[in-house]
Amino acid sequence: MSFNIKAAPPSVPVWTRKSSTGAGTQQGPVDVASCQTMKSKPLRIVSQTYGYVFLFLAGCLLTTLFNSQQVESQNKPTTISLAVPVKPDKLKTFPPSHQQPSKEAVEMDFLKNLIAWPSTPLLPINLSWNDTSDPAHSSFTVLPKRGGGQWRVGDELEVLIQIYNFQGKPKKSGGDVLLARLHSPSLLAGVAGKVVDHLNGSYSALFPLLWEGNVQVEVILVHSSEAVTVLDFLSHSQPYRVYFQSLFRSGPLTETTNCNIYIDAPQEQLCNYTDLYTGEPWFCYKPKKLSCDARVTHTIGGFEKNIKPQEEMLFQSGINMKVSIPLSSHPNISVHPRVEDQIKGTNNMRKNPSGYYYHGVWRPLDGTKLQQFNSSKAASQCLRGKVLHLFGDSTIRQWFEYLISFLPDLKNFDIQSSKQAGPFIALDYTNNIFLTYRCHGPPIRFANVPVAQLRYIANELDHIDGSPNTVVAIGVWSHFSTFPVDVYIRRLQSIRKAVVRLLSRAPDTLVVIRTANPKALTVYEALTNSDWYSIQRDKLLREVFKGLNVHLVDAWEMGLAHHLPHNLHPQPPIIKNQVDVLLSYVCPLPTNQTKENL
Repeated sequence: MSFNIKAAPPSVPVWTRKSSTGAGTQQGPVDVASCQTMKSKPLRIVSQTYGYVFLFLAGCLLTTLFNSQQVESQNKPTTISLAVPVKPDKLKTFPPSHQQPSKEAVEMDFLKNLIAWPSTPLLPINLSWNDTSDPAHSSFTVLPKRGGGQWRVGDELEVLIQIYNFQGKPKKSGGDVLLARLHSPSLLAGVAGKVVDHLNGSYSALFPLLWEGNVQVEVILVHSSEAVTVLDFLSHSQPYRVYFQSLFRSGPLTETTNCNIYIDAPQEQLCNYTDLYTGEPWFCYKPKKLSCDARVTHTIGGFEKNIKPQEEMLFQSGINMKVSIPLSSHPNISVHPRVEDQIKGTNNMRKNPSGYYYHGVWRPLDGTKLQQFNSSKAASQCLRGKVLHLFGDSTIRQWFEYLISFLPDLKNFDIQSSKQAGPFIALDYTNNIFLTYRCHGPPIRFANVPVAQLRYIANELDHIDGSPNTVVAIGVWSHFSTFPVDVYIRRLQSIRKAVVRLLSRAPDTLVVIRTANPKALTVYEALTNSDWYSIQRDKLLREVFKGLNVHLVDAWEMGLAHHLPHNLHPQPPIIKNQVDVLLSYVCPLPTNQTKENL
């Protein structure tokens, strides 16, 4: 046997082998076995130069090293590196076509379609004030009862709304944000209406007639369709216009940098604080002299208001934002008692309200038997032996504040925490009541929150054992308004998974979800926390938790139906009604018992 060495590219050494039968030669790449054969048998070098020998030996050495590295790499554990942050609104909902889309991705698209808003007009460069929606020129009319006759309890009342511009011309497209309620001031009664956009400048508002007496209709223009165009543009072009900061400290040295869900910068310039369990992203610019581990506080940094002066004119309180639309005529709407052969009009409504006020007391329409906990003794008795965990923003923190002020033996335990962000703990040793509040994780527009107290709700839920005496209440919505809706959906999906895990290990745990609520609006509030944003997120919240064994406190309708003005933090009478609903879930009445006052 003999070998003839031929020159080949350095990356692919080649040898030729004479057949023992003399039939020809065989070719192939050099491998480790060939090298070992060369060592064990004498070689007859055909070429007269040593360059080929060197080339061959170098090829053997490279091949041996390559094979050894392959074996070593196969034995090494797999490592995962965090990628450069990607804008949440740029994330692909569906993976590549050859992969099956995840349930969350399919749900993401469904939820986005659920909150799709009617098209609104593009704003011309020379936007004229006169062409925009004007509540003063607009009007609504109460339509006659179908079939004629008197209005009766159980009927459905409908009003037709026509929007006009500042020139008194009717609008020809939809997209305005309208709220409506039916109320009786003398009875402290009220119910939210269902608004239907006909996409031609006209709208309908539908109301169930639920009590006897004289009633009035109120229709409010929250935003013109032109204002919605601006808000929608901001959502897509400036989703991170609210920014945050963190303080870094090591000894006497401190630095402050900007932070957000997404920062458009190279990875090496960022501190990555993405949560390892939920996957929730969060980034800060690296401090120049300190480590990323030196981060100590989180705070709201500011708001970049980047709109044109003519666009800002679309957000004027008392002129074209949160203004009542006048009634074209003033008919006396008197509601008479129900008759036996009457067909209930509420059966035909597109969406029945969740409840209504009567004598200032909320009356649910979902079958919940509401109890009025007017005495602290009754409320303490209901909560005896209970553990209540409240998670979310400042609107659910109001429940904590209400309970510690209403129950004399429930004492706030001062743990020197932030008065805005908490966490808070309250104890009632006599009745064995344990109450906590903790704010949700970023984004959250609170000031000076220790990073050690920045907790994601899903992670906190995973540390709750759960039991028949455990109550969990969640309210998350307000601080997500300016961010891409994907961010809010993923947060809700994360919390829902944790709720499912909690109810799987402790099915008797009571879980309550608080919805969003309408609020007063300034230019700042409109651009950061508009009711238009809240309406969308309220729909998402309800849909994500639909079908789970959770209970809802409908703060949206409880705020809209009440006679008190809208407020981000509803006034005490509304909070009292919300807590009464909560306690009615905690201590439900037997099915055959009806009791309202305790």
